[in-house]
Amino acid sequence: MSTKKTQSQTEIIVTGFGGQGIILAGRILGMAASLVDKKESTLVQAYGPESRGGACNAQVIISDSPIHYPYVNTPKILVAMSQAGYDKFASTLIPESVVLVDQDLVNPEKAVCDFFAIPATRMAENLGNKMMANIIMLGFCTAITGAVSTEAAQSTIGKSVPRGTEERNIEAYTKGYDYGISTLKGREKRAAGQTGVLAQ
Repeated sequence: MSTKKTQSQTEIIVTGFGGQGIILAGRILGMAASLVDKKESTLVQAYGPESRGGACNAQVIISDSPIHYPYVNTPKILVAMSQAGYDKFASTLIPESVVLVDQDLVNPEKAVCDFFAIPATRMAENLGNKMMANIIMLGFCTAITGAVSTEAAQSTIGKSVPRGTEERNIEAYTKGYDYGISTLKGREKRAAGQTGVLAQ
């Protein structure tokens, strides 16, 4: 059956407010997919009335085949770094979607789908730079969803951040990635405990 074209297509919305590096995060995802993972990708960015502090989002589509429509109607992945951003797109989610939130900034109330939380901004502050929360979130997203390969994400981050900050940004990415892997392992263990099946 050739009707299921969407299976090879991952639609992602990254949302938050200006100054969080939302558009950069979307750009890194799209570039990692196309330049390193050799897939098709599109990026549409939208800003609120004022760029810093206003709402903004990046819509990324990653596909194995040509993409004919660059706008995301039903995100498979919603990355929300502000409550207003989450609230704006919550109605577009379906049970098969996955939501990733900054747990100190977003409460995914009544989410119709699975969600994962990470204290990205707090972790970035602990690393000495609040501005790296977006990169921590990228690592978390890569670990949880596999939207792009971790090699692709890291090499694209290295080329996308200001010169001289590459190492610290890769460290931030790794922290987010490791947090995502341990979150998944924790869930596996709990599921195994509930069903009596051994987790591997």
